[in-house]
Amino acid sequence: MTAAPSSIPSHPLRIKPSGNRLLARGPDARAGIGAWQLLPDETLVLVLECLDAVELVALGSTCKFMYACCRLEELWKAIYLRLPKDRSNLLSWRGTWRGTVRALTKDHEAVVDCGNHPQSQPDPPLRQSYDWPVYSLWTLEYLLRDYADIEFRAEAVEWTLRRYWSYMNDNRDESPLYLFDRKFAEKMKIKVGRDADAAYWRPDCFGPDLLEVLGRQRPAHRWLIAGPERSGSTFHKDPNGTSAWNAVIQGAKYWIMFPPAAHVPGVYVSADSSEVTSPLSIAEWLLTFHGEARQLPGCVEGVCLAGQILHVPSGWWHLVVNLESGIAVTQNFVPLSPSLNLVSEVLSFLRDKPDQVSGFPTAVEDPYGLFVDRLRESYPDILDRALDLASSKGDKKRKWDAAVGRNEEAEPGFSFGFGDDGDDGVGRSRNLIKVLLQRGSGWVVCESRLIMAISTSPCRSRPVGGGRVCEHVRRGREDNDGREHRQLRFAG
Repeated sequence: MTAAPSSIPSHPLRIKPSGNRLLARGPDARAGIGAWQLLPDETLVLVLECLDAVELVALGSTCKFMYACCRLEELWKAIYLRLPKDRSNLLSWRGTWRGTVRALTKDHEAVVDCGNHPQSQPDPPLRQSYDWPVYSLWTLEYLLRDYADIEFRAEAVEWTLRRYWSYMNDNRDESPLYLFDRKFAEKMKIKVGRDADAAYWRPDCFGPDLLEVLGRQRPAHRWLIAGPERSGSTFHKDPNGTSAWNAVIQGAKYWIMFPPAAHVPGVYVSADSSEVTSPLSIAEWLLTFHGEARQLPGCVEGVCLAGQILHVPSGWWHLVVNLESGIAVTQNFVPLSPSLNLVSEVLSFLRDKPDQVSGFPTAVEDPYGLFVDRLRESYPDILDRALDLASSKGDKKRKWDAAVGRNEEAEPGFSFGFGDDGDDGVGRSRNLIKVLLQRGSGWVVCESRLIMAISTSPCRSRPVGGGRVCEHVRRGREDNDGREHRQLRFAG
């Protein structure tokens, strides 16, 4: 949100008033100043007023807290005013008192962000500083040369890379198939991790991954991504309440993201969030809703180039489209944030939405219980605090539901799931159509994915009882969903 012109400008280092410490749950930067902790902030500043420019620079290089204190403009203004007039007259104004005294332009003056950046907010693309071998080795041509006969999952099909390469370079699909394979490391016989011959490893900047406590029983978490321009992934949230990072190896990707509670235009979500429908192709969504969506509060968008990494926080909606042919690797993880909010989100998801949990080996019957047991072995204190936080969130939600009179059992309302009408989905589709026709005309319905949209959908459709029924065959958009959109023959 942009501040009003009359508001007080924010601190250039993003330092907040001291009252924010009352609610802060993360590490205290003041703990790193050693014996200086004995002095209150006011007394500490009085001591700093006795130092000259060289001493302030030296002390400010010891830790983040001192860096912030030693950059107080009042200190440098006092130093400037103490300068002999013949010297101060030679100094040009550089925008700040510190920059003026040190004759530094803004381009040459380093600025360290001293604010707390919560991991529930997306990071700007990070230039990869790791010496990953894949950066110097992997191109689409290299992968084709070494892995041409290996089969990879590309949405609803599983093709050899040779066949997918032919498709990439010669297709007329509005939304080309997107190679998105979770077993690539095993298929390619490469190592991921800190081994000497590893192809790449988890970036340290995201901290420890708590899902590692599950070992071989952790859910699917890493994917190889490849595709031509226009290919991509429509709006979704990452599975099981996890966060993710995405590293572009070759090519360029456009990202647009929204906070968890945002109502993204053109995206429809069931009451329990178990069904998410984005009925338009990526291209048509961009043409139809992009301008409107960019105006939503919290919208974040940008382009990631080769060698950059993007952080996708837990619960954030995101759409990705390739601007050119390329390769990327991505991984889901559970970060150890100071507030433990992200850990509690995953625990709440596994506990409260077992029907939506995905990616675990079939032998794991209780993902929530397994995760709790493993965390208790490795991080008992963190587990207790995260469980308390998850419980408090659940209590607040139940109180809110009671306050607004929400009763999901008494009010079925509109849902994308319609009971046990068989595995073929026809019964569910019939019920869906009946509901949509009752609510007005102009609806388009796809059978398998239960897609609904306005009648400008790219799906071919025919009128039925005042509404419209889709007859278009479309592919599943999820990497683990190979279902096709079978033709729907429903006449009323």
